[in-house]
Amino acid sequence: MPIYEYRCSACGHQKDHLQKMSDAPLTTCPACGAEAYSKQLSAAGFQLKGSGWYATDFKGGSGSSPKTEAKSESAAPATPCGGSCACH
Repeated sequence: MPIYEYRCSACGHQKDHLQKMSDAPLTTCPACGAEAYSKQLSAAGFQLKGSGWYATDFKGGSGSSPKTEAKSESAAPATPCGGSCACH
């Protein structure tokens, strides 16, 4: 649900309200009760730019992936004897 910013032109009270897009705009100021409460035009909290994260992130590239590094580290046995005894 979007957050709308409202301001009362009578008393100057300003507040954000969480409303459905289909809800009717609020008109009564909660501070003074005047019918001068109106939505304000404000900037969005985020911007979508570029080609998108899905096109650039989490893809295999020239660098090594965490899976590859984990496999190379886990190749050596992690035992107290180093894997040279008959028990391993």
